[in-house]
Amino acid sequence: MNAVVSNCISYVKKALAEAEAGHDWHHIQRVHRLALRIAAQEKQAADLLVVELAALLHDIADSKFHDGDEELGPKRAVEFMSSQNVSKTQIAEVELIIRNMSFRNAFDGEKDPICDRLEFKIVQDADRLDAIGAIGVCRALHYGGYKNRLIYDPTIEPLRFDSKEAYKKSESPSLNHFYEKLLKIKGQLHTQTAIGIAEKRHAFMEQFLNQFYEEWGETPSWHRPKD
Repeated sequence: MNAVVSNCISYVKKALAEAEAGHDWHHIQRVHRLALRIAAQEKQAADLLVVELAALLHDIADSKFHDGDEELGPKRAVEFMSSQNVSKTQIAEVELIIRNMSFRNAFDGEKDPICDRLEFKIVQDADRLDAIGAIGVCRALHYGGYKNRLIYDPTIEPLRFDSKEAYKKSESPSLNHFYEKLLKIKGQLHTQTAIGIAEKRHAFMEQFLNQFYEEWGETPSWHRPKD
């Protein structure tokens, strides 16, 4: 293993030792593994150091847990990479990936050129894959509990967001998050590898929702189960 990557793993493990379980070291580890898997299966070659560092550092200071501060994460990532003598070009690429990869940034409209690079697509796909499937269900419900939100309320419909700020301020029940974000992810992935992985995970979420409403005894109008 590259010494910089090894040092980065140690740094991230320590930094996220007390993190919320959906955004802790285990999340980072899964994203890192998925990113390497996607990179290995895509036909075009990617800068693996950029991919690994971006995957490992992308949640080093998630703004959700730092009073909405969107500068702290990139700042800490740059400080770490600079201490490891990573090239300025690679540092800049990793920083831009971290700044642009969040789901909420999709509401900003104009995208940064970094979003067209393979390294960005790999890391964003890996992060989004970890938000769906069985682990995605667990993460969504755990975060809802962490924020003391309702699991489900049939009188509260999923929202349609028109801005990043509206998305960030949402306090919807946990199941609404499936319609507001998670069920959309499969159609927003970039790489064929990730799209293939997403099929089974997406199907599991739909199965989970169908079972949930069956047990609840009523299916809301906004849920459209597959035949």
